[in-house]
Amino acid sequence: MIAAPEASHAVKIAKKNPELNVGLHIVLSNGKSSLPIVEIPNLVNSKCEFSNNKFWCGVNYFFNNKARSELKKEIRAQFKAFKKTGLKLDHVNAHNHMHLHPTIFNLIIEIGREYNLTAIRIPNEPPLNSIIYNKKEFFMRYIRWLFFSIFTYQMEKKCKNNKIIFNNYIYGLHDSGHMNIDKLVRIIPHIKDGITEIYTHPSTENDNTLYNYEFVEEYKALIHARIKRTIEKFNIELSGFNS
Repeated sequence: MIAAPEASHAVKIAKKNPELNVGLHIVLSNGKSSLPIVEIPNLVNSKCEFSNNKFWCGVNYFFNNKARSELKKEIRAQFKAFKKTGLKLDHVNAHNHMHLHPTIFNLIIEIGREYNLTAIRIPNEPPLNSIIYNKKEFFMRYIRWLFFSIFTYQMEKKCKNNKIIFNNYIYGLHDSGHMNIDKLVRIIPHIKDGITEIYTHPSTENDNTLYNYEFVEEYKALIHARIKRTIEKFNIELSGFNS
């Protein structure tokens, strides 16, 4: 999130750890813009904040010609800001998975070519029995997966046509903010061949104002010896999209 308050601090940490594979998390909802309101008045409020209503954002981006034009400027500005950091771009995704929106995804591909875009996240999380506790939950996840498949199929097709790397599967979509030790242990044995992305929101402190996310528990999971043993047991290779 290149326009986030602590973005500069994150860049410093990344530069001290060059082995990290850093991506650009494009923000077009529920966050701050890179450009000022005078340049994108149809996208943000007076505080340069995008709407938290993802449905409204999607409708606005699809039907509002002025918003689409400004969207292109904002996406380019975020790519440009990332390039200025000097970090190598490993991959791109979007906050709240807004790149599921065809307009946004097409613009990311179009603009990304100018900034060495080589990989992008596809939010494709199939139902996994090991982390589902009842039939109702399985049904809801399965319906959600089928719905998203309408979009992810087209995303994969466009990535192939543009020779862009993408993940085969993802975990963290349904359990966002709750990818604790138990959850990871249940997921890792079922990772298939190909690229699987497991995403978390780790932190050393919890923020009770944000969706009741388990930030600390996710942080502990990533550094726990049990997770390392499980990864080794099932011969999982840790990598970025381009490594």
